[in-house]
Amino acid sequence: MTQVEIYTDGACSGNPGPGGYGTILKHGEQVKELSGGCENTTNNRMELLAVIKGLEALKRPCQVTLYSDSKYIVDAMNKGWARGWQARGWVRSNKKPAKNSDLWKKILELSSEHKVEWVWVKGHADNEFNNRCDQLAVEATNKIKKKP
Repeated sequence: MTQVEIYTDGACSGNPGPGGYGTILKHGEQVKELSGGCENTTNNRMELLAVIKGLEALKRPCQVTLYSDSKYIVDAMNKGWARGWQARGWVRSNKKPAKNSDLWKKILELSSEHKVEWVWVKGHADNEFNNRCDQLAVEATNKIKKKP
């Protein structure tokens, strides 16, 4: 299987408000950057969308190490929360609806095509690719904010 590293980050100006995501795919020396944004969103939705865009960019099943500074995403995948929400019809263990179920469904679908290791990294620290994803997400957010 092809080994790929994916770095992701999301940003939001206001919560909700205009937001953006940044994603970097790295395979050997090849690096691909993706970014985009939404007018009315939340930080968590942008974090999730960054993951989706990274996984969607893969053309065949891969061995993926996915780095995110979002504990929400990494814990939901590593601790089985997202699969639990899905099994309960998108209801959390506290009987409240799981938020962002539309995006979680997509992540579970896409990640099942690959072997994904979910790794948490400290945001705004010394990981150059996470820092670049943050920059891409902020730039995308700013473009949305400037739209007439």
